[in-house]
Amino acid sequence: MSDRAVIEPAEIKGSRLPELIGLASEESSEKRRLLLRELTEHFFGVPAPNANENVLYGAVLAKLSDEMEVAVRAELAARFAHAPNAPHSLIRRFADDELEVAEEVLRASTVLTDDDLIQIVRKRSQGHLRAVSGRATVSEAVSDVIVEHGDDHTLDTLLRNDGARLSRAASETAVERAKANPALHAATVERQSLPADLLNEMYFVVEARLRHQILEQNARMDPALLEAALTAGRTRVATHDGSLPADYVENLAYIDELQAAGQLTPQTLIRFLRSNAKTQFLIALSKLADVDFHTARGIVERKDLDALSVVCKAADMDRAVYLTYAVAILGAEDNPMGKAAAYGRMYGELTRDAALRTLRFWRMRRTAQAA
Repeated sequence: MSDRAVIEPAEIKGSRLPELIGLASEESSEKRRLLLRELTEHFFGVPAPNANENVLYGAVLAKLSDEMEVAVRAELAARFAHAPNAPHSLIRRFADDELEVAEEVLRASTVLTDDDLIQIVRKRSQGHLRAVSGRATVSEAVSDVIVEHGDDHTLDTLLRNDGARLSRAASETAVERAKANPALHAATVERQSLPADLLNEMYFVVEARLRHQILEQNARMDPALLEAALTAGRTRVATHDGSLPADYVENLAYIDELQAAGQLTPQTLIRFLRSNAKTQFLIALSKLADVDFHTARGIVERKDLDALSVVCKAADMDRAVYLTYAVAILGAEDNPMGKAAAYGRMYGELTRDAALRTLRFWRMRRTAQAA
């Protein structure tokens, strides 16, 4: 079917539209460029076209623009990107063009459907994906595909966009990727809509500033939301944190005896540390803090004094006890005495309420293992 046969229905009412469309077969490149510009001006200069006119505008403008260089297409795309009545066929063509042409359309056009965006995300460049990730609103369906196909730079853009909605599955995938890439830590922790249980998974891998933000958010969280977050997290918690040490069973029995006799105290843990009874100390710490063994072991093996402060504060241990643990865990090679004052201040600034709320997320692993 020829262009003329497609674009000459009787219902076209625009005064010059039939005439302009009729010139679309012009062979001269310069005249076609002028026609493209005039047809564009005509589109924006008349009352909103009806559905049939809109289709015709899209068909002719797409045909004309296809034959123009990238710069001309990019200029045209930028103009139509913000038009709510832009022809869908034209916008979809621009969205699937080179990034210079597509970027503004992908970022701003409300004409594009989720299906359009998903098709683009699945086949185009990371630049295209980042443009989609920066839209004022991004649906869960589109975000799911971006998380699947986007690189970490694209994921960072998506996470920083508060208008992007992420499904639970996409959020979990994003957190797993963020754990392995420090460049994603800030975007993940600072995301307002990140589920609280996933936020707390980030605690063990992020820097002190971001850890402080997590603790602050835990302290502000509504109790009902906290319970909902814990319920969601329990379905996700991993239960395969590695094998237990060979002497775990016998030491567990010993610690259970101490606990039953009322002899499992913070001072007992100091004795374990000083005698290098590592497994006994870890089991005892997990008992006093009511967390699982693997969480306690991870804190100690990483020499993670921030996390240790949360555990000790939640167990209502004295500052001097915490500092004793900290110095023993760090060892002389880390010059712990020179840092003792800083550790003490950190412990003093941490509220017990914030520590208890944070620890509830860490206890999910213990609950899941027991089940």
